[in-house]
Amino acid sequence: MCIGIPMQVIEADGRFALCEGRGERRRINTALVGDVIRGDWLLVFIDDAREHIDADRAAEVNAALDLVLGAMQGAELPGDIDFALPSQMTPEQMRALTGA
Repeated sequence: MCIGIPMQVIEADGRFALCEGRGERRRINTALVGDVIRGDWLLVFIDDAREHIDADRAAEVNAALDLVLGAMQGAELPGDIDFALPSQMTPEQMRALTGA
């Protein structure tokens, strides 16, 4: 399974960018997303940017990753956490989820 990590561009250099996210700084290949500038948010898989995202989407993905990490570490999770399966989402929710 591959998990996308939101990372923010610190410095752009041609097809690569120095990015920070979730406590780490990495050199990311940006060939698949085109030009990036300082402050852009990217969804990164391994060391490749796959998608431009906005700050709100980055916060959503980070919140979900925090929940997954907490569950893996055995943390008590609030009882009101609810994740809708894609098959139970409205077309509008699916478009928001997929960025379409």
